[in-house]
Amino acid sequence: MPLDRSRSASIPTMPLLDTFIDVPGGRLKVVAEGDGPPIVLVHSAVVDLRSWDAMVPLLVRAGYRVIRYDTRGFGESTTEDVAFSNRADLVAVLDAADASQAAVVGNSRGAMIALDTILESPERFVAYAWVGGGIGGYEGGEPSAAELALFEEGDKLDSAGDAKGLLDLELRIWLDGVGQSPTRVPAALRDAFREMDGPLLQPGHVFGKPQPLEPNAASRLGELRIPTLVVVGALDTSGTRASAAHLAESVDGARFVTFPDVAHMVGMEAPDRLAALILELLAPLPRWT
Repeated sequence: MPLDRSRSASIPTMPLLDTFIDVPGGRLKVVAEGDGPPIVLVHSAVVDLRSWDAMVPLLVRAGYRVIRYDTRGFGESTTEDVAFSNRADLVAVLDAADASQAAVVGNSRGAMIALDTILESPERFVAYAWVGGGIGGYEGGEPSAAELALFEEGDKLDSAGDAKGLLDLELRIWLDGVGQSPTRVPAALRDAFREMDGPLLQPGHVFGKPQPLEPNAASRLGELRIPTLVVVGALDTSGTRASAAHLAESVDGARFVTFPDVAHMVGMEAPDRLAALILELLAPLPRWT
């Protein structure tokens, strides 16, 4: 998966927003491409907006405007060490892109941010794709022995300030999949993951202090009334898979899809299949702006 920003090479006529917006105590990188109803993509906690590079052209070619951004402290976005709302940041991104409503796709932590924002500002969203994520306030499933060993190793590496060791470990868990071969995923994807995750693990990196949604999402899943897609990889962690099943069971009409050969970074590993599912989710909806 390329990490360059030569987006206009494949679709030379599409409009492009590539800017920074100011938010209280921070600055967010925002990119928008294409024409049509807006879709906003929210990345996970181990990468940045480039993790969606392979999916964006697929959604743009299908007639959608694709908005993505680096959350605070990730990629090119910055923050002071202040309390802030990820939900307010996402709404600010929509406002900056002149999107009164959007479909939202979130991976991992991004899925949690998206869910919380839907619950806080339901009028801004028309559909939701939860991809290998979590649910605020829900602790699903006991980790396997192999997972527990890796998580404990991660705590030790973090305490020791071993950024390189922690990067290697996070790659094994979140991209390769626990217990999977390091050759399962193409080398280009592993290089891309390292490029995005490495800076996040440096000592002293500032992420700010995100404030949780109250009451939490786990207690409010019955409020989710927009078309919902739940996607998880069978090679993802047991906790993520349990969260996926719980969300699908709790949201009326949710579609639940498991990719048997994919781990946590679904949009990086299987962009074609994920984009196709998103397009199926959105196809029956009236056009929105």
